[in-house]
Amino acid sequence: MAGVGGQGVILASEIVAEAVMLSGFDVKKSEVHGMAQRGGSVTSHVRFGKKVYSPIIRDGSVDILFSFELLETLRFLSVLKDDPILLVNQQKILPPSVTLGQDTYPEKITEQLQEKYPRFKLVNAPALALQAGNARTVNVAFVGALSRYLDVPEGSWHAAIEAMLPAKLVEVNLKAFTLGRETHQ
Repeated sequence: MAGVGGQGVILASEIVAEAVMLSGFDVKKSEVHGMAQRGGSVTSHVRFGKKVYSPIIRDGSVDILFSFELLETLRFLSVLKDDPILLVNQQKILPPSVTLGQDTYPEKITEQLQEKYPRFKLVNAPALALQAGNARTVNVAFVGALSRYLDVPEGSWHAAIEAMLPAKLVEVNLKAFTLGRETHQ
């Protein structure tokens, strides 16, 4: 998982780890916060299977890149194995160098990814979150889209969301999750 501070990457990784664990898998998770509170890069590795010994995924062996921001996707292409799934949130967050006029945001990222990766999927998670009724549910809507690509029962996802979020936020997040899951079948 890759994104920018404030996008909910860490919570999303916790939900994924909990859901796969509830489904009977061994799970290991690792994260790097970087300058997360200042819009810096945030990454999380989630590995699961019958038995997992390390949370770190070696470069060239990532099955699914779950990227919360378009530019962050480009930064992590080197970690992918052959024929990966790229699940990318349709969101641009300008880095400070761009907002200060020192750099420009790359153009046509989506087109480049579509051309190179046959299993590239673009998700408009911000729109799904708004449809659910709360713009802050973007990360859970995006996890809903991811849930289609993992062999985890829907009930495990719901239980993980209920375990990771305060009770008052569960209903709207379950709605966002369902919208993400149904939209990306």
